[in-house]
Amino acid sequence: MNSLFGSVFWLLVTLGVLVTFHEFGHYWVARKCGVKVLRFSVGFGRAIWKRIGKDGTEYQVAMIPLGGYVKMLDAREGDVDPALAGQEFTGKPVWQRIAIVAAGPGFNLIFTVFAFWLMFLLGKPDVAPLVTAAPQSMAAEAGIRQGDRILSVGGRTVATWSDSMDAVANALLGRDPLPLHVRGADGKERDLTLPLNQLPAGEDIGQYLDKLGLKLAPMPAVVGTVMAGEAAALGGMQGGDRVVSLNGKPVDTFEEFQKLLPAEAAKSPTLTIEVKRGARTIPLSVTARMESLEGQPANWVIGVRPTEREPAVLRYGPFKAIGASLQMTWDSAASTFNMIAKMLTGQASTKNLSGVIGIAQVANASASMGAGWFFSFLAMVSLSLAILNLMPIPVLDGGWLLYYLIELVKGSPVSERVMMAGQYVGLVLLFTLMGLAFYNDIHRFLPS
Repeated sequence: MNSLFGSVFWLLVTLGVLVTFHEFGHYWVARKCGVKVLRFSVGFGRAIWKRIGKDGTEYQVAMIPLGGYVKMLDAREGDVDPALAGQEFTGKPVWQRIAIVAAGPGFNLIFTVFAFWLMFLLGKPDVAPLVTAAPQSMAAEAGIRQGDRILSVGGRTVATWSDSMDAVANALLGRDPLPLHVRGADGKERDLTLPLNQLPAGEDIGQYLDKLGLKLAPMPAVVGTVMAGEAAALGGMQGGDRVVSLNGKPVDTFEEFQKLLPAEAAKSPTLTIEVKRGARTIPLSVTARMESLEGQPANWVIGVRPTEREPAVLRYGPFKAIGASLQMTWDSAASTFNMIAKMLTGQASTKNLSGVIGIAQVANASASMGAGWFFSFLAMVSLSLAILNLMPIPVLDGGWLLYYLIELVKGSPVSERVMMAGQYVGLVLLFTLMGLAFYNDIHRFLPS
């Protein structure tokens, strides 16, 4: 699938699913509280499909699939038939109005737990957290060695590369020293500390990760597959051979081997490759050939593939997945609130905000990685929507909850004048936030 088309498609799927679930929360609780729902719309604008249900609600799918809404019988929007006065929203007790408004974010939280549960049930394919450190990086100075396996980050046990990096990324927001527990290639365990407090303030996560220099360990120069009939097979190479040198030049990683091979083959296609097989070191003569793949420049090949990285799949049974999904929701919510707090206090940069472009890119990438990854992505976006909507900003659900909580305290509704002023302030804040996120998305495309 084309990258642009895929990003747009999966963005629409994401927003369609999550916004519909959010609005269904408002709809369902409103119905339970006896409020008449006039319209349930998936999308905005002109309807491309609609019907009237037995309950009198108009259900529709509209042309612009970037949201949705629930329209209830509301005296603030026009005269209400006296016969329907008991089904009007503003006439309901304040606790019922609070429940109706809170139901949208509440259903997003329910969806978050459900999506994480599906992620654990289906499995999230990953690789083991075997790492290395870029030369002269913070990770190198902290003592990370090639082939170290991360066992825990900040006291939290990790089993996969993505879990490790999620924990590191959360810690980067606060820039506090981060303890790691690792096991080296020699089997010995060590405690290290990443001095994140030395990072400069005001940069985004990507820049911090570059300075940190923590990366997956390179693949060893071990041959995983030798293709039948190709140069390597004809020269006697076997799966499991470890390449020691090529034309006398030492090789440590498969990446080095891949870079050295075309450079040496360009001088002479006949190559001398030394491999270690068991306890023996064997010199082999292999004649490379040029291969041209569609859409790619011709290159020298000998017909070998590397071994695969050590797999690590997060997968649980249906009952264990329930507890794991609840814990993941709790941990993710705590991390999100921590990020918001640090942004508000200036400890974390607002450059970390992402808008619709960033969401679309991650949606496409996660969908291409499998169902487990996509459900994980849906869960995080759903949780973000819940938290964003609970912020006490007028025009968002949290703003209406603030009005109703004030009404509970003072015993009377907030005046229409105050409410209107709050709506204008809320719109300014919301558009400012959206503009900042959009600017960050565009800025990431520009050369630094």
